[in-house]
Amino acid sequence: MNTTIINIDPEIMSGAPVFRGTRVMIQTLFDHLENGKTLDDFLEGFPSVTKENALAVLELAKSIITSEKKLSLVSEDFN
Repeated sequence: MNTTIINIDPEIMSGAPVFRGTRVMIQTLFDHLENGKTLDDFLEGFPSVTKENALAVLELAKSIITSEKKLSLVSEDFN
């Protein structure tokens, strides 16, 4: 998995994770999807983000959520 698609820099969007080479926050992708928008809707609104990069971020999130080892670390925080 190529994680260089995400950039975290205090000088860009106050350090919020963004798609590398843009000022589009990763959170914006998840907000769009959470609000019932499609991936195509997101890409239309943010043409500086490629479909490949958006899908890679989603795949990265999926791999983190579905990893038992990583998930157990997260779930411990909520107990």
